[in-house]
Amino acid sequence: MRMNRAVLAGILLVLLENGVVPWLIPSAWSDRLMPHLTFVLMMYVASFGGRHRAFLFGLGFGLLSDVLFYGSLIGPYAFGMGLIGYAAGLVLERRMLTLATLMGVTAMGSVALSTIVYLIYRLFRLTTWPYGFAFYWYIAPSLMLEVLVALALYLPVRKLLLKPAASQAEETAV
Repeated sequence: MRMNRAVLAGILLVLLENGVVPWLIPSAWSDRLMPHLTFVLMMYVASFGGRHRAFLFGLGFGLLSDVLFYGSLIGPYAFGMGLIGYAAGLVLERRMLTLATLMGVTAMGSVALSTIVYLIYRLFRLTTWPYGFAFYWYIAPSLMLEVLVALALYLPVRKLLLKPAASQAEETAV
């Protein structure tokens, strides 16, 4: 796996996530949809690179998101993305990697990340919403958008991150 390309793609997705995507979302939905594009890329790093790379990738970009965009509390996204990246990498390295498995793990990871962030915000009394309302208003719409983005980015990210396999002639020459 090409980790340097994953980091560059992550930086590009941070810029897109906070510079372009808010213009694309209708104003009536701007409070509800908060897609985490770097989370989607982290799930691909977990599937193609393993749990340790996904943990570090999630921790780094989660901390970047906490510092740059969610300044009320530093750490929830770093903790959540690091934990979910490690868990997803652990699950995906023990299973046969298919598109359905990856989308299922992405959906479960999205719900888990949003729930972790919600519980941390609830613990420090930064939100007073009940969980059912938060799930309906924020978690479910973002989950659907993240799974759609993960589905749309599957082939380009796979081509970008994976090294091409060595041909038969190269293997026999080595």
